[in-house]
Amino acid sequence: MTEFYKERIADKILAKRLKAKGAVLIEGPKWCGKTTTAEQTAKSVIRLDDPYQPYLQLAELSPAEVLNGPAPRLIDEWQLAPKLWDAIRFEVDHRRKMGQFILTGSSVPEATDSIHHSGTGRFGWLRMRTMSLYESKESTGEVSLAEMFDRPESISGFKPVSLRDIAFLACRGGWPASIDMEEEIALTQAPDYLDAVIHQDLGRFKRVERDPDRTKRLFRAYARNQGSQASIATLKADMQSRIDESTLEKYLTALRNMFVIEDMPAWNPNLRSKTAIRTSDTRYFADPSIAAAALGVRPADLIDDPHTFGLLFETMAIRDLRVYADALNGTVYHYRDKTGLECDAVIHLRNGGYGLIEIKLGGEKAIEEGASALKKLSSKIDTEAMKSPSFLMVLVGIGDYAYRRADGVYVVPLSCLRD
Repeated sequence: MTEFYKERIADKILAKRLKAKGAVLIEGPKWCGKTTTAEQTAKSVIRLDDPYQPYLQLAELSPAEVLNGPAPRLIDEWQLAPKLWDAIRFEVDHRRKMGQFILTGSSVPEATDSIHHSGTGRFGWLRMRTMSLYESKESTGEVSLAEMFDRPESISGFKPVSLRDIAFLACRGGWPASIDMEEEIALTQAPDYLDAVIHQDLGRFKRVERDPDRTKRLFRAYARNQGSQASIATLKADMQSRIDESTLEKYLTALRNMFVIEDMPAWNPNLRSKTAIRTSDTRYFADPSIAAAALGVRPADLIDDPHTFGLLFETMAIRDLRVYADALNGTVYHYRDKTGLECDAVIHLRNGGYGLIEIKLGGEKAIEEGASALKKLSSKIDTEAMKSPSFLMVLVGIGDYAYRRADGVYVVPLSCLRD
């Protein structure tokens, strides 16, 4: 690895995928570190967006020329030449070796007419996100999410964090290039990212009308409704813009395809009673700083607005939980039923194990409320039809210590958590 590279949780995941598949596709938002991470492993690199090289023409006329080089060969921004997909699949079959190619993509190809094979059995997938607090060295990592599934009798962790610290981390975000910047410079990065999405990136999607004012309204509406199951109609009303729902859905599809937004699916457990479960996705940005930029807020503004502060902290916590869950082959869900009982995050592993998590900015009252909700949901689960939860956790922003309560609920500061 290069001298100044900050290790990512995705490094180990990528290494495993390359041992199991001929090619691995790394997807995620622009500027989250996909290429830099891939370069630590790749033996040769092709950047399809290099304006000084004829790579796109070669990919169209002679794909084999692009793919020829020491393996693993990195094909950066592969979505610019979707025709390469089938060529890579052919090479993987022909070579009969694992770990031949790494592809990175900051968006899903809009046109897939040239792709004729799904890639099943040849390709592995890896979702990268912006840096978690553990990756940016702002979490001590004293509490391991993996170890929580072993139900430890006690846990410990200590990291004094102020409201100002958490507000700054939410507004700065986990963009790798911003981690070591001076505070004022670091805070300009997310607004710059947002401007690039609005004025450049969205314009590359033919099905989306280029309208910066409308897009800004959408981002603000989405930011105000993050952490909720807001409907398309609700977002439209919040935008206060003349836009039909089908057009709004096209914008949202484009933002999903660029990994700017990453909504969370609903969890559907077996319950003892016939309680109707809400199945709508919960709306989240890929990074809390995108919401901060959309709303035009800075750390001081969040401290003066606890509601918005709570929303951004939740988005940051969900980002970190997703990064850590990926390392465990887990998926993060949310739960809400018709009675209003909620659970902010459910980490469900492939082996059927799961943990229930409530996210609170901090305070004894909020922790008590979170613990109560977790115990109530746990009591509703039919443990004859599925496993009992491996753990109940209140994940907090403000709170110096990680500990296990007398009732078995864990209280863990985000600044102490790791994969």
